[in-house]
Amino acid sequence: MDIQKLIGDLVAKLTGNKDLIAKFTSNPLAAIKDLLGIDLDPSQLDDVVKGVTGQLGDITGDAAKQAGGILSKIKNLFKK
Repeated sequence: MDIQKLIGDLVAKLTGNKDLIAKFTSNPLAAIKDLLGIDLDPSQLDDVVKGVTGQLGDITGDAAKQAGGILSKIKNLFKK
């Protein structure tokens, strides 16, 4: 699976759409599944979220700040 392509696809869909960014921020796993129609394993999900939040931060500025807790939320989901 090409993680960089997934990141690019997600960034393209999220850019400029505050509703989708909010969905991605609150529940990245569900947002990725809805937007791309795929399930990712935890390591792939972590890589995709890092890449998307990094690129969104470059584009939107505040998105990266809002998404600051996403990775810790994801890690907590998989610890249960």
